[in-house]
Amino acid sequence: MTVAVEPVPFTCPSCGAQTAYAPGTTALRCPSCGFEQTIAATRPVEEHSYDQWAALPSKPVATIGAQVLTCRGCGATTESDLLAGSCQFCGGVLVAQQNPPGMVAPEAVVPFGIDKRGADSAFVTWVRSRRFAPRAFKGVGATEAITGTYIPHWTFDAQTETDYTGERGEHYWTTETFTVSDGKGGTRTETRQVQHTRWYHASGHVSHFFDDVLVPASNHLPAERLAKAGPWALTTAVAYQPDYLAGYSALRYDVDPDVGRQAAAEQMKPVIRNDCRHDIGGDEQRVHRMDVSYLDVMFKLVLLPLWIATYLYAGTTYQVVVNANTGEVVGDRPYSKVKIALAVLAGLIVVAAVVLGIVLSKRH
Repeated sequence: MTVAVEPVPFTCPSCGAQTAYAPGTTALRCPSCGFEQTIAATRPVEEHSYDQWAALPSKPVATIGAQVLTCRGCGATTESDLLAGSCQFCGGVLVAQQNPPGMVAPEAVVPFGIDKRGADSAFVTWVRSRRFAPRAFKGVGATEAITGTYIPHWTFDAQTETDYTGERGEHYWTTETFTVSDGKGGTRTETRQVQHTRWYHASGHVSHFFDDVLVPASNHLPAERLAKAGPWALTTAVAYQPDYLAGYSALRYDVDPDVGRQAAAEQMKPVIRNDCRHDIGGDEQRVHRMDVSYLDVMFKLVLLPLWIATYLYAGTTYQVVVNANTGEVVGDRPYSKVKIALAVLAGLIVVAAVVLGIVLSKRH
């Protein structure tokens, strides 16, 4: 699971400036002269056996120290727990060329598809579409700072085999007779159909193959925010090469694979439960027990692209993230208490009008 790569200079052969990956392409581009150097495909994306990894001596990522990154521009060294970043001395490209012993190496990367200009444009569109935002918020036209960052994620594949027990509910109806007022001082008899449910024991077996169940491998951003920023186009993933990190930062994973596998299993359970319900059939279902076996579990570490931005409004700094595949924007924003209060008041007026209409109709 160690990916060996040759040191990449990230230097333009035409003018000597530092090159960076150009979003939406398969090339490194020089910002000075525009020269482009194609990133050659080297190998297909591979997945690894989780059982084989689990059999290796355990080495939690928290016990693995920082690594030394050497700037290909000025030669300065930086100790960091990032996979990629910028040199603090010259701004040159820093990309790890070797994986620290004991860590799972990135297997795949989904390259940036949207550049900084596109991310800023997506942010402005997002700002202007926020409901219940203060009027002045619509005038926010740019981010204060925006950084292209690769966020590590685990993907898991598994063949699941599940034995279950539960109950199948089948509906039946009975006719009930009841007495109501006729509105003239008398009564009348009416009937209605009442639904009931008979429950029967059920058991069985279901199979389900899961492909690329995605789990964040970093705690730097809330998992809920990452989920809302998705989905990413995993079909565009390519085999990891340091070239795709040039000019961007990349986080090292801090969620171990075994923790990631547990999180993936939690994502799989609702799907398996629905399979059990479908297998039980009937009109309603109850699932009491599921014994799930996870077979042929495969996993890989993939780097996914995000633009992480901050903006300033009314003296407060907010953070947003932009999916660098789709342009989806997720983040913090201000709310107008006045607009929310007016919306609530309008809703109450509508409800009151409906209730009043019902009351008046009954009187007539």
